[in-house]
Amino acid sequence: MKVEVGTEGIIVKIQRCSIQDGPGIRTTIFLKGCPLRCLWCSNPETQNPFIELEYDRARCASQCYECLSACNEGALLKEEYITINREKCTGCGKCAEICYREALTLVGRKMDVEQVVDEVERDRPFYEESGGGVTLSGGEPLYQAEFAKQIAKECKRKHISTALDTSGYVNWKILCDILNYIDLVLYDIKHVDAQEHKRCTGVSNHLILENARRVSEKSTPLILRIAVIPGVNDTAKNLRQLADFANNLPHLSGVHLLPYHRIGASKYSMLGREYPMVDLQQPTKKYMRKIKNALESFGTKSLIVS
Repeated sequence: MKVEVGTEGIIVKIQRCSIQDGPGIRTTIFLKGCPLRCLWCSNPETQNPFIELEYDRARCASQCYECLSACNEGALLKEEYITINREKCTGCGKCAEICYREALTLVGRKMDVEQVVDEVERDRPFYEESGGGVTLSGGEPLYQAEFAKQIAKECKRKHISTALDTSGYVNWKILCDILNYIDLVLYDIKHVDAQEHKRCTGVSNHLILENARRVSEKSTPLILRIAVIPGVNDTAKNLRQLADFANNLPHLSGVHLLPYHRIGASKYSMLGREYPMVDLQQPTKKYMRKIKNALESFGTKSLIVS
């Protein structure tokens, strides 16, 4: 049976009872795929747009090696622990099915719009009680633009509030199109300086800043979200530039400051990667207040979201 384009995509997870991804109690849908490679990314499992394999060596204590016989691609090697040849791995999941200790798990699953919305609807009582709804996140949800739009469209049809958490690194026509079904945009700004942005994310911020201006001219409420990364985007110069940028947006509902955290650091090794910011420490509450005060001294009110 042929699947209509946009009705099926790859979801990393659907997180219930989220209180940081928009107002009220929300269900956050993490879509797979992202064009950015932020050095501090806390969700590296959402970066690649395909299903991939995670390996938790701590769970592989028995070293039974039964998974080797399940892999038809020869992607698993027997050393002191399992080694994965990720160029050969197709993400079929046969090794994960046989791993009773769950040391091997798949990241990502194919779902269609109906399946996603069915799961979202289970939490409708929480939305109605708290003023919450569904948030499309990632990765970058607009990496799977048509799929994301169809989810938002169906949620709106069912009178479920929708939010979009985006980096804005997408063609304006695509972003503008989905805004027809979005009640709130959570817009991630990594760095205002163009060179620093490219150094720490791999892409230019020209399109991102331009799209933020365009969104702010629309009727959809816009909140800027700033992940505070010590030593990267917390300088007085960047904070002043950020304040100048925010202060010149026509319609801005708020600026949210999110402290960097190390929750995602352990995920890198399970994906066979090295964490690039291993020495980076989380900012304290006192330091976050300092950043907040600095922004407000430049005329930009902000809220710390932790």
